[in-house]
Amino acid sequence: MTIAITGATGQLGRLVVESLKARVPAGEILALVRDPAKAADLGVAARAADYAKAQTLGPALEGVDTLLLISGNEVGQRLPQHRAVIEAAQAAGVTRIAYTSILRADTSPLVLADEHKATEALLKASGVAYTLLRNGWYAENYAGAIHGAVASGALIGSAGQGRISAAARADYAQAAAVVLATDGHENKTYELAGDTAFTMAELAAEISAKAGKTIPYNDLPETEYAKILEGLGLPAAFAAILAQSDVGASQGGLFDDGHQLSGLIGRPTTPISALVANLLA
Repeated sequence: MTIAITGATGQLGRLVVESLKARVPAGEILALVRDPAKAADLGVAARAADYAKAQTLGPALEGVDTLLLISGNEVGQRLPQHRAVIEAAQAAGVTRIAYTSILRADTSPLVLADEHKATEALLKASGVAYTLLRNGWYAENYAGAIHGAVASGALIGSAGQGRISAAARADYAQAAAVVLATDGHENKTYELAGDTAFTMAELAAEISAKAGKTIPYNDLPETEYAKILEGLGLPAAFAAILAQSDVGASQGGLFDDGHQLSGLIGRPTTPISALVANLLA
């Protein structure tokens, strides 16, 4: 039995490996990374695998039974990259692929969902058993905004009164490890999100309480918010995606109350207040 994880040296990948090591022998875990030297501290075997270099994928997947395909981070290039991994997995005889998708990918108002929806379709057509891990927002996505709010005196965004069911990245990683290490998840879709949702105004109130000063939430038009993000140094295309994601949140795109994440990990998810407390401690 060999379980392979793509992007294993990334923020999510490292946490998945650590959680998986608590469930299966380290000898059964394989890190698939662009630079195996950077995986030396993971305590598991590593092979070179690059989403953008299809010739690396076949050898990397040799002998793999279960694969966690962590979605690529190059928005706009994800679909061809994911297709290359799925085709290599088919050819290598991988029996199950778990994929980190996005919350309600098939109906999400977020433009980020498009490539995930298309990847899900590829997986379903592949003939390989699949598990769709539809991850909601990571609480850590707000780390920069929290620090920025304290520094500037206001939290900004375009999420309106939308409720956001975020959870810690480690929560999602633990769920992935549970799915990889146990049976009964074939051809299932999990909508994964935090137990406790919040609005941006409620996040601002939480920051205010921990910072000891009043920090309001200022809701901005999408284009204005994108321009501010761009002014902070983000590439224009990425700033636009983040602003549109906020608008998607205002339309319910980041809210879920199904508690499937806490159900998988067997404990409550980490609330946003914990992130705020850690960042402002």
